[in-house]
Amino acid sequence: MRIRKFAAIDIGSNAIRLLVANVIEEEDKDPKFRKSSLVRVPIRLGQDVFTNGKISPKNVTRMINAMKSYRLLMDIHGVENYMACATSAMREAENGVEIVEKIIKKSGISIDIIDGKQEAAIIASTDLRDVIEKEKDYLYVDVGGGSTEFTIFSNGKIKISKSFKIGTVRLLNEMITEADWKEAEKWIKRNTKDLKRLSLIGSGGNINKLHKMSGTAIGEPLSYIYLNAHYQFLQSLTYEERISELGLNPDRADVIIPATRIYLSACKWSGARKIYVPKIGLSDGIIKTLFFETSKKEKSHQIF
Repeated sequence: MRIRKFAAIDIGSNAIRLLVANVIEEEDKDPKFRKSSLVRVPIRLGQDVFTNGKISPKNVTRMINAMKSYRLLMDIHGVENYMACATSAMREAENGVEIVEKIIKKSGISIDIIDGKQEAAIIASTDLRDVIEKEKDYLYVDVGGGSTEFTIFSNGKIKISKSFKIGTVRLLNEMITEADWKEAEKWIKRNTKDLKRLSLIGSGGNINKLHKMSGTAIGEPLSYIYLNAHYQFLQSLTYEERISELGLNPDRADVIIPATRIYLSACKWSGARKIYVPKIGLSDGIIKTLFFETSKKEKSHQIF
């Protein structure tokens, strides 16, 4: 048996996460991926970028400090390799490239700014074997602060993926037009119209929280009826009540409502009535991508 440690840094529009994972290799067996540590810092880059076009000096400093901390944590864990990916906010920031250069100088961490297509592909590479049944069809919905990635699985395989600029932070700032919603609706309806027994797979911090709050057993899906009723309930509370009475973090208490709206819309347009929540997302996809790329390089070196 060989146990290896890899790390993923997900620089999102609502938060920045560091995931450290153990990868267990055994002869003649598929590698096992086990989460070891997850650290999340609520630096809302999307608030800067979607309203002012660039990341503020204050948040640049916070990002640099977060990356220095992550560098130290990776060293402490004994991580052999890492990948840092920045998504919607960083790819739209006027000063995104400049910040990437600053971060590598100050912390030694190299960041890839990935496009929506790459983001959807990495998310779709996550291990869904415990959720997906080959005879059923699924719409995988990953809701972020700046964008939402939709992936359709049919017969156990990826059929098509697309990223839309519909995210929780954009919605909070009323930056989603009716045309944006219509485009996503048309795409989902067009690509799911011939699929029977379709269910949703939801990923992202908000759907994870909704699943936990529901008291539903791990592995069991949320129902569309429950999610819709809970959406009405969340809207009936003030921001302060969602923090004090529901125990939500301040940076979760506002985005959870627009996130729920996106999941409900995806259910409505696709006809799905069940939402599975496997608690995996971009960070998990980065770990898998990194591991297989590292293994491939090792094998090619062994050949020569």
